Amino acid sequence: MKRRDFLTSGVYGAASLAALNARAFAAEEDETVRVGLIGCGWYGKTDLFHLIQVAPVEVVGLCDVDRRTLDEAVELVAQRQPSKKRPPTYGDYRRLLADQRPDVVLIGTPDHWHCLPAVDACKAGADVYVQKPISYDVVEGQAMVAAARKYRRTVQVGLQRRNTPHLLEARDRLIRAGKLGKIAYVDIHSYYGKPGEFPANEQPPEHLDWEMYVGPAAWRDYNPGIHPRSWRACREFSNGQTGDLCVHFFDVVRYFLELGWPKRISASGGILMRSAGSNINVHDTQTALFDYGDVQVVWNQRNWGHNPDPDYPWGATLYGDKGTLKLSIKSYDFLPKGSGSPEHGDFVDESSRYPEDVQHKATELFAAPATRQHMRNFLAARRSGQRPVADIEEGHISSACCILANLSMELGRSLQWDSQSGRVAGDEEANRRLARDYRAAWQHPTPENV
Repeated sequence: MKRRDFLTSGVYGAASLAALNARAFAAEEDETVRVGLIGCGWYGKTDLFHLIQVAPVEVVGLCDVDRRTLDEAVELVAQRQPSKKRPPTYGDYRRLLADQRPDVVLIGTPDHWHCLPAVDACKAGADVYVQKPISYDVVEGQAMVAAARKYRRTVQVGLQRRNTPHLLEARDRLIRAGKLGKIAYVDIHSYYGKPGEFPANEQPPEHLDWEMYVGPAAWRDYNPGIHPRSWRACREFSNGQTGDLCVHFFDVVRYFLELGWPKRISASGGILMRSAGSNINVHDTQTALFDYGDVQVVWNQRNWGHNPDPDYPWGATLYGDKGTLKLSIKSYDFLPKGSGSPEHGDFVDESSRYPEDVQHKATELFAAPATRQHMRNFLAARRSGQRPVADIEEGHISSACCILANLSMELGRSLQWDSQSGRVAGDEEANRRLARDYRAAWQHPTPENV
């Protein structure tokens, strides 16, 4: 069956997907999955707790560069996992992989630390669940895809919008049903955040291994504003909101409209609202165009000024000749052109079924059902040998396109992507910047050396 026929047949709808995954899980429900977590902060623990909710899990190791974060994670995991055991802890993920040889590795580190643990986990024989964006630079992503294929590992990316119930409902109820008609323009946007500043730099605290935190990235002195939750404001560690928020809805738009690599990517913007001496060095404004020819996908980021749509501060709007569909993490709204009635849907709230979500206050209740389903899909894929819905290659396309948007903005010119060669056509300067320079202690992986 061709992919388009498979998608449009309804076999892969939300209800059918849940039923297929439930049957696959029930067939091996007594199999305990040995899990290691690398990066025990906010979303690392959240992903692990959702995995524990849907599968028999034994956490065999926790790794983080912050001893306080590790200590908190040990206590919470001991409360959550069925065995009530306190898992061993590590400050270096390589020791966790060597000592424990886990079946599954979850990676919830800052973005600049996604690639090396994922590649090494594949080499160690583990299946991987890695947060988005999968990589800091394009070549890292290429290496991660190569490692997954070479070592025949299942790798799911934390792009759980592909398993978000109300978004799948909107897809089936409106897009597949033809109520939008021909879709030629999509606006993805974020009006989150506001310009701010970090305090002055300090010496890192004793409980934090700052040298390991920075790892392969360009060196940046410790600042108390960075850790634990604001590293995305550092260009050394992230691709800003383009890598954090654009990637989610760009990915789900690609999934819904069956889009692969765009023909051309161009972007403009920068740091427009902060002072020249700011120690926050990611852009606060960006407009990016992902050119698919007959479909134009545009990303608009503005972290200042008035939010033009308070109900949709972060989301995607799909414009068709028969109507307009607004999507967000919490709802969707369809506005028909001409006759017809508006349609609305809200996110699924499962907090009454999973009260521990509320107990763990860091849980995003709107995302919890999607993450649980994403974990079920990951587990079913690793048992069946089929690729998960957010396979590493799909995650690479979405992540790399966002990375290339930043590169286009920084270079001040449009980039024509050659997906066959994995390079920018006719732009050697851009190609030199597809891989960042790693610090001396670390070696940058490539598809050839994984």
